[in-house]
Amino acid sequence: MKFTSRRSAARHTAAALGVALAAVTLTGCTETAAGEGGEAASGACDPADVTLVGQVRNESNPYEASWLDGGDAFAEQVGLTQERLTYDGDSTRQQEQISQLLAGDTECLVMNVLPNGDSDTPPIVEGAQDAGAYLVTQWNKPADLDVTDYDHWLSHITYDGVESGRQIGDALAEAIGGSGGIVALQGILDTGAAKDRFAGLEESLAANPDVELLDDQTANFSRAEALEVTKTLLTKHGDDVKGIWAANDDMALGALEALEQAGRDDVAVVGIDAVPDALTAIQDGTMTATVSSDGPWQGGIGLAIGYCVATGELAVEDIADEDRAWYAEQFLIQQDNVADFVSPATSEADFACDNLFSRSQGAIS
Repeated sequence: MKFTSRRSAARHTAAALGVALAAVTLTGCTETAAGEGGEAASGACDPADVTLVGQVRNESNPYEASWLDGGDAFAEQVGLTQERLTYDGDSTRQQEQISQLLAGDTECLVMNVLPNGDSDTPPIVEGAQDAGAYLVTQWNKPADLDVTDYDHWLSHITYDGVESGRQIGDALAEAIGGSGGIVALQGILDTGAAKDRFAGLEESLAANPDVELLDDQTANFSRAEALEVTKTLLTKHGDDVKGIWAANDDMALGALEALEQAGRDDVAVVGIDAVPDALTAIQDGTMTATVSSDGPWQGGIGLAIGYCVATGELAVEDIADEDRAWYAEQFLIQQDNVADFVSPATSEADFACDNLFSRSQGAIS
């Protein structure tokens, strides 16, 4: 499907008029003087010389695999290929991969990175700044790390995890009739996404006082861990469990597997990420809700921002402060609208240099 933005009509009109010229927009870039660390980062790279790198935890997570697929789609759009990197949730391995990249030719290097946790972001940012590589990060960063203090860290994109956690919490409360016990599966605790999503659940619980949180445990965003944790929670709390809130779909799917093994079909389950298996589960009624951040778009937009700056179509000083660290649009999916999200597709217009921030929902406060 094609997602719509909430930004100004003028920007949408410009993007629509420019679709036919998208390739020209992206490849016919004005050359300006390249900046080093401490100077304005405005690129002078020939489009053919740009190196595109996408890095996520692993491709066994369907959401993260779709992120890399979106990066491939953008790369193909501009006649390049994306180097796909995964680090299996190992912060040390992530840093080693980044260090190896930054030890090479970085003049036209563009990186779209998912830091493993908040504490992993500062060394990645400092390394890119020192090497003069163009960096976009997503999801995780310390709250006090300011993107505008850097000129090669171009943008940080995340989602309002409090909102998404609350949305699925409210959907879960509705599914269990407004009362009853639930358990929560938390993500990697050193991530903004996990912290914010659980805060959203807490807001939902405050608004639904007859819903009781019986227990919460971390399953580290992992389906396999969620399977085992859910088995333990079902054994501990038995029939008191009426719903399972999961901080991502992979854990929700692990919970569904545990429920199936336990012969339980009376428990509502919600998650976040809109991975294909979760959408199928929502379609067939075994899962209640999820939230989409549109992984393919994430994989493309991070590379597109870096590409546009590297090739000179966009200067970093011309990126508004509100677009240096921002919330992107997300979508609650339930059975009544799941069909609209089964086959999301990227659009060339989404990645045009004059349309990069069209899905912004505002600056990260």
